[in-house]
Amino acid sequence: MPKRILITGASVAGNTIAAVLSGHDYEVLVVERAKAFRDGGQNVDVRGVGREVLRRLGLEAAALDYGTGEEGTVWVNEDGSKAARFAVDKNGNDGPTAEMEILRGDLARLLYNAAKDRASYRFGDDIKAVDDTPNGARVTFSSGKTETFDAVIVAEGVGSSTRELVFKGENDPRWMDMTIAYLTIPRSDDDDRMWRWFNAPGKRSVSLRPDQHGTTRAMLSLSKEAEGEQDWDVERQKAFLHERFADAGWKTPRILAAMDGTDDFYLDVLRQVRLPRWSLGRVVLTGDAAWCATPLAGIGTTLAVTGAYVLAQELIRNTDIDAAFQAYEDHMRPMVKDGQGVPKIAPRLMHPKSQLGISLLHGVLGVASSDLVRNLSAKIFSGPGKEVDLSRYE
Repeated sequence: MPKRILITGASVAGNTIAAVLSGHDYEVLVVERAKAFRDGGQNVDVRGVGREVLRRLGLEAAALDYGTGEEGTVWVNEDGSKAARFAVDKNGNDGPTAEMEILRGDLARLLYNAAKDRASYRFGDDIKAVDDTPNGARVTFSSGKTETFDAVIVAEGVGSSTRELVFKGENDPRWMDMTIAYLTIPRSDDDDRMWRWFNAPGKRSVSLRPDQHGTTRAMLSLSKEAEGEQDWDVERQKAFLHERFADAGWKTPRILAAMDGTDDFYLDVLRQVRLPRWSLGRVVLTGDAAWCATPLAGIGTTLAVTGAYVLAQELIRNTDIDAAFQAYEDHMRPMVKDGQGVPKIAPRLMHPKSQLGISLLHGVLGVASSDLVRNLSAKIFSGPGKEVDLSRYE
């Protein structure tokens, strides 16, 4: 049984694995490139089997208590009037807003608190080299330290540097033709508890979402082919958004004004991570580093906690590390494939080019939000159909 485990990445997936393994007589070290724990981040949701994982960790109630308080989703016209409204379904049929809506940093903090007294954490460090040896994976860190581990778990993000180090050239990303900027702005008196979504001509959308920290979470989305925007410096990214959203209308001027002064800004060009394998020797990938489905799939966090839990449990169950990695991949592949199946036309349909197209979209959403077809439309947002069966880990 592998005993000394290195996890790189101290967010949702990494902390989930640390919480499980550190409670089963494993020596766990988590390294994180950031100099301190990262509490920031935007809205995420956890659905289906992901909630069962949190329940097993004793964190479901806390995650609900730390929720954003979002009560549903409403598509608005430029004057703020309602075009379509989806309230949270108390009967468990998740729509665009799930019952468990929480900020990424708040969920990661809950998982970190569950692990930190048993696992060791090292912030401000990352992996520079990994070498397979007869005694384990010999890891060289940026800090100059060199240590040997029985297994190395890469739980980083979509742009994982450790993945590119170990699985160089194996990722064949699927670009989703969407660019999204996220930022936190001051709350105003007319902000409510709904996720307000405004479409502007030119394949643009603007969103405002509530949180429990006295601020508002904003998104600027643009349906377009990738042009490397994710690699631009922040000032160039902000200038690009000012140019593309200057005439968007609704609350856009407020968001653009706040964007210039915020340090909580992140722009991403959405792409899925697609790899032929998730493990090599003693190194294994999980979370976005392995399979990023993008926010368009609506199940990224569910996949993160589920995959992390399955990987940890297979390490516990198997005396052979190769068998553990293979079982983890066998169980997670169907769910990941299902989750990544979102068609590229979906974001295009949600971001019409013309005002006529926006009117047609609002008409369709208005029908979909009616009581008559609400249960049917909720299936669009209910998560993957091929969820992992956790009964083997009872």
